[in-house]
Amino acid sequence: MTMGLFAGIPVSDYDRAVTWYNLLLGAEPAFLPNDREAVWEVGEHRYVYVELRPRAAGHALTTLFCDDFDERLAAIAARGLTPAERETYDNGVRKAIFLDPDGNELGLGGGPAPD
Repeated sequence: MTMGLFAGIPVSDYDRAVTWYNLLLGAEPAFLPNDREAVWEVGEHRYVYVELRPRAAGHALTTLFCDDFDERLAAIAARGLTPAERETYDNGVRKAIFLDPDGNELGLGGGPAPD
């Protein structure tokens, strides 16, 4: 069975959030279902979206795993964003944590550093 993902992130300022997530994800939204939501496709049947919900903003915790961790972080840095925090777990898995303007956490995870 294939599972899809549609992960929502509440934000307080729609335009500011769309600009920031464009930088982080390296693309414009895949679609705009209405004037309060923007949706990015991060993989086949896997989406991250922001929704204007000021009272809930700042409480999302989302982690995306990628095969091209180092290259992706370099591309994000070239667009002007840097992780707020980096972690390496005992099993070698690495995580870079980005905080959007509301304080929502979007982490990128990847395998151990290449030798």
